[in-house]
Amino acid sequence: MRACIIGTSIVAESSNDTLSLSWLAGLGLGPVPGGPKVVAIGGGHGLAVMLHAARRYAGSITAIVSVADDGGSSGRLRAAHNVPAPGDLRKAIGALAVEGSLWPGVLEHRFAAGDLSGHTVGNLLLVGLAESLGSITAACAEASRIVGAVGVIYPATSDAVRLEAEVGSATVTGQVSIQAAGATDRIRNVRVVPGDAAASPGALGAIMEADQIILGPGSLFTSVVASVVVPEIRTALALAAAPVIQIANCAPETPETTGLSGTDHLIAVLDHRVRVDTYLYDRGATLAVDETIVFEHGVMPIGADLGANDSGLYDPDRLAKALSDLL
Repeated sequence: MRACIIGTSIVAESSNDTLSLSWLAGLGLGPVPGGPKVVAIGGGHGLAVMLHAARRYAGSITAIVSVADDGGSSGRLRAAHNVPAPGDLRKAIGALAVEGSLWPGVLEHRFAAGDLSGHTVGNLLLVGLAESLGSITAACAEASRIVGAVGVIYPATSDAVRLEAEVGSATVTGQVSIQAAGATDRIRNVRVVPGDAAASPGALGAIMEADQIILGPGSLFTSVVASVVVPEIRTALALAAAPVIQIANCAPETPETTGLSGTDHLIAVLDHRVRVDTYLYDRGATLAVDETIVFEHGVMPIGADLGANDSGLYDPDRLAKALSDLL
């Protein structure tokens, strides 16, 4: 595998070279001996896809997950039990469960009737563990042990937080409200409340020790930005020795990113004073990326075939190959 420069971007060029031993080992979907320390930051389905990709080439995997959701089952549970939102943590734990396990499906099982209607098994498990063990961080560790997770999952913050943002001339509070407000104007100045919310100590240590740090893909403002604007995480990213790679979304997310291009997704992260060194995007995706503008912002654009599908998700094998080639 070679790389060549087209315009201002670096793209992968196929060759007949033999795949590396680490890549072949990664097909087992577990830690790759001697592989890099990969930290993935975000939430939701986008982070889950990234974690599936990391399993194919990483020696160790750490997920740092947004816990500011206030909708659905997560919103009901955090309001009733004063815990960080468990939903995105549940998805990350399922994505890292031991290969062939029934646990990913069990965690995602959603009750359809009765007092538990709308809740998932994973959300209830995490809240129960948090109340029993004293923290959502301990709950994640125990749930990860139960499912045989091949990585470590940390909440972005140790305590419950909510999101605030400016949309037009209004201040909007809450993840669900911020998402909806994107239909009316561009979302800006996303922040966590309280503003001094502490990051999980393990998350900060993982960032400082990482070989590669990934932001996204996923809901731009309410998953990716929501995680990296935690003050201690933003500072750790600025100081980290590893490169910080943002993965572009391949399709718009209505209404949250109405009217935004692929280039705008990067600029939105940079506008929140978050470091990005490389912007990895799918050359065939719906959201256009202007490589010249990306380069002018001090970020290297890298185009690749990431196998985006109609659901707006990337192919984990292709994503893994593109990321391993950046090491």
